[in-house]
Amino acid sequence: QGYEGLVEGGDNIKQANWLSVSNIIQLGGTVIGSARCKAFTTRAGRLRAARNLVEHGITNLCVIGGDGSLTGADIFRSEWAGLLEELVQDGQISEEVARENCRLNIVGLVGSIDNDFCGTDMTIGTDSALHRIMEVIDAITTTAQSHQRTFVLEVMGRHCGYLALVSGLASGADWLFIPESPPEDGWEDLMCERLGE
Repeated sequence: QGYEGLVEGGDNIKQANWLSVSNIIQLGGTVIGSARCKAFTTRAGRLRAARNLVEHGITNLCVIGGDGSLTGADIFRSEWAGLLEELVQDGQISEEVARENCRLNIVGLVGSIDNDFCGTDMTIGTDSALHRIMEVIDAITTTAQSHQRTFVLEVMGRHCGYLALVSGLASGADWLFIPESPPEDGWEDLMCERLGE
């Protein structure tokens, strides 16, 4: 469950094996779970997470997420030595255990359907989101044609119009709204004219 799993510990931290990862490659979303974690935004929460990781001998993390997840990972990494020191002072771990786990290695991967991160061709989640959108468009296009109706489709993307733009191009949409290019005055008349054609 993301950082929630780190903070809560217990059964949330377990080793992946052949059986636990079999038959999941075709599933959308994340089978390991994801959760917003208010506790991890506090030092006390990160201290609990550090304690749980050390307990399992984990000093390597692969964090997949957006701004919040990757910012949290950077803070966690920068505080790691201090968190271990605090755990030693509180008697929760020995100095030897702190020495053995003195370095936290983090790999950050951008998981965002928005595809709005520089330095990569496509962020994790974008491709599967586009596939889902195109499946829906393919399904409703025949209905729209047979009923001679106009359909409006809204896709996700927060402040980024990548999914809307690419799926609009791929499906031959007649009209498109994206946040990067807000509609100009009089767009309603232009859109009606386009649809009328």
